[in-house]
Amino acid sequence: MSATAAAIRAAVLELGDPARAESSEWFFKTGPGEYGEGDRFAGVAVPVLRKLARRFRGVSPDVTGELLADDIHEVRLLALLLMVGEFERSSDREVWVRAYRGGVAAGRVNNWDLVDSSARQILGAWCLDRGDAAELVSYARRDGLWERRVGIVGTHAYLFAGDASATLAVAPHVVDDRRDLIQKAFGWMLREMGKRVSRASLTDYLDEHAAHLGRTALSYAVEHLDPDQRKHYRSLR
Repeated sequence: MSATAAAIRAAVLELGDPARAESSEWFFKTGPGEYGEGDRFAGVAVPVLRKLARRFRGVSPDVTGELLADDIHEVRLLALLLMVGEFERSSDREVWVRAYRGGVAAGRVNNWDLVDSSARQILGAWCLDRGDAAELVSYARRDGLWERRVGIVGTHAYLFAGDASATLAVAPHVVDDRRDLIQKAFGWMLREMGKRVSRASLTDYLDEHAAHLGRTALSYAVEHLDPDQRKHYRSLR
């Protein structure tokens, strides 16, 4: 590990709290057979990591790559927060997109908070800027839990811009996936579609597809609808 990456890692570990670490290992399901199996935590809160990201701004893709390869969860999360900041400030965003793709491919963006802190901000924003959601659809079609979630959550960038097209393009590839973290991500994006694009975009989708949605995805999707609408769509399953 380079001197810079080692210093950043040390700053994370110095702020660790063993009690918080133990709680995080339970919360992020690190036990045998669970989705976060074997992950290790230092016990550092996200707002503290965001302060560190501001402190260490200006790092290179090589440094964030070293941090993303670390076995401590918060070091990887800080790496992604740094990548997001550098991507947003960079005049050569493709460098950071390549770094992000590499981290996903290497299995280092491997929990829901890591995906949710980076997929929209980097890959989703990149696709939106280029006017092409094909890469998000490609991720959503993959079998891997975290790659698929990257594809789903990446469409959030489009929803922030008032555009439902990417979410609707991803939907056919994830609607039948009953894994809990896919259900939650998909339902979340549908709910956001109703909130950020239009209520009609959500209800039109539900009119056609509610019967095929998993219970969790549907529950998330209808959360902001009125009680009668929620009851109606749930009755279609």
